Amino acid sequence: MHFSPLPYLDPGSGSLIIQIVIAALLGLGVALRASWGSIKKMFGVKPKVEDDDTDGDSK
Repeated sequence: MHFSPLPYLDPGSGSLIIQIVIAALLGLGVALRASWGSIKKMFGVKPKVEDDDTDGDSK
């Protein structure tokens, strides 16, 4: 009779995998945030020009 053990992940391995996934997602978010200006520039989005008119009169 041939017995094949079932695949097994102990809690430490599962915790490590979860930590790696969370760190990868957070790292991707930080990288995206750091390069957001160049990403917008690549797609041709220009920053808005705001008026310096603070009193509201348009003369």
